[in-house]
Amino acid sequence: MTKLTVDLNADMGESFGPWVMGQDEALLKVVTSANIACGFHAGDPDVMATTIATAHKNGVGIGCHPGFPDLQGFGRRNMKLALPSLRNLVQYQLGASLAMARAQGAQVRHLKLHGALANMCSADEAMATACYEAALEIAPDIIVMVLAATAQQKAVEKLGCLWAGEIFADRAYNADATLVDRSLPGAVIHDPDHAAERILEMVQAGAILPETGDPIPAAVDTICLHGDGETALQIARSVRAKLESAGVVLQPFQGQRSC
Repeated sequence: MTKLTVDLNADMGESFGPWVMGQDEALLKVVTSANIACGFHAGDPDVMATTIATAHKNGVGIGCHPGFPDLQGFGRRNMKLALPSLRNLVQYQLGASLAMARAQGAQVRHLKLHGALANMCSADEAMATACYEAALEIAPDIIVMVLAATAQQKAVEKLGCLWAGEIFADRAYNADATLVDRSLPGAVIHDPDHAAERILEMVQAGAILPETGDPIPAAVDTICLHGDGETALQIARSVRAKLESAGVVLQPFQGQRSC
């Protein structure tokens, strides 16, 4: 019987100068992929370089994590940008990631949109397509990480690029597979045991389990935790332990291509 395999990823590299966000060094000993901020919503060149180097040293898959130019709002405020500007936004940040990784002797394997940019693209296929086309122009073999079963996935399927479906360990879901707005009660999950239980259920079911409604069949290639959360490290350890105890193998995703 073939064993279930899944990737565990975290958003990181979000510190800025002397201001520290998250527990990246410890998380990089637990996760198998890292989504590293590019300086627009968080991070700076020094933080990028350090995070990329540590991920590479630990054998963790490196990803570019572009977001809106919104340091104060941490990239979690919606912005209305013309599609050409969105393309430039993504290429600018991916270019920085590719250069910083090359300087460390490392490689950027994947791209994952951040925060409000990701949420807006999960509902707007044209917006998602613009972002992904921009990335693929300069990195044709990059694996695009998408919010599974949303407009992001529709975009990559039509583009025919390599992609990986993502679900969240620490976020609640709506019935349409989008994330519950952070301003609503219960949107963010802080209990490590609860997060681990629901993730194992979703991995085994191959489906997203929304707060209300039926299970949503989904490509469960990778599981995300937000590195800035107070219980991020505990959730990461709990999720990994729960999955491994159930015989699930943790390893970096390879990406898939829709026919």
